[in-house]
Amino acid sequence: MADSTHDPDGMTQKQKLRDQFLRAEHSTEADAAPRIEVSEHDGNVRIDIADTAAVRPGPGPGVDDPESDS
Repeated sequence: MADSTHDPDGMTQKQKLRDQFLRAEHSTEADAAPRIEVSEHDGNVRIDIADTAAVRPGPGPGVDDPESDS
């Protein structure tokens, strides 16, 4: 039976993800930049959008943001 944890190409999961982002034509290092930050506090996992993320969640173009009306 094969060992499912063995990685024949010797790449970590993080390296594989970066490789996928950079494989597309005209891709840049910015495409592979982290978009989220994961931290753990008192057994709770928190996922935040990275401050450096080029694309952030929120209303799309032409959609009113109710939080900006303060």
